[in-house]
Amino acid sequence: MTDRHHAIPVDPASMRKQYRADGLAEGELADGPMEQFARWFRQAAEEAGLVEPNAMVVSTADAGGRPSSRTVLLKQYDEQGFVFFTNYGSRKGLDLAANPYVSLLFPWLPLARQVVVTGVARRTGRDETAAYFRTRPHGSQLGAWASEQSSVILSRDELEAAYAELAARYPEGEQVPVPPNWGGYRVAPETVEFWQGRENRLHDRLRYVAEPDGTWRVERLSP
Repeated sequence: MTDRHHAIPVDPASMRKQYRADGLAEGELADGPMEQFARWFRQAAEEAGLVEPNAMVVSTADAGGRPSSRTVLLKQYDEQGFVFFTNYGSRKGLDLAANPYVSLLFPWLPLARQVVVTGVARRTGRDETAAYFRTRPHGSQLGAWASEQSSVILSRDELEAAYAELAARYPEGEQVPVPPNWGGYRVAPETVEFWQGRENRLHDRLRYVAEPDGTWRVERLSP
């Protein structure tokens, strides 16, 4: 048996996958990016049955330009943009307070598709935040209070103890107040790129770009 400490490493450069032949043409696009996103999101969620198709990589940068990324769940989208919720004191929250520019990436790998969004993140109103908070399971509501997201803690026990104290204070069936430092961000898109994998790495990349008059320009990017 091969010693696990001396196993042959997996070489990522040797991994090859030929992407699907079906492409994405300009004539197939919706008039606006949010309608096009809705089409692809529906296909990812209903037709392909992907696990958590609303999972997206949110990339921010602090005031000094140092980037950070993390996976967050999209909770709403409409003509005004893409909405997610978080602790405002988290690293991404602090980044966005100093630098509101953000990038979102939806990696729908089984479909050989990606959607890449760039835009500006603004906090949602407290009424909108409260309305969403009420839809969360009771345990998730308590978790929003128990976790001081991104802060250093001494142990898992510390986190579990904080949760247990909250669970005793707000038992199942009792309304949990919305944490004052927790809420939503809506990312208003400035560009939205739809990436479709093609054979021989000649991918289709069509990008909507916001114009000053509120319309959208579509441009094709070289793969």
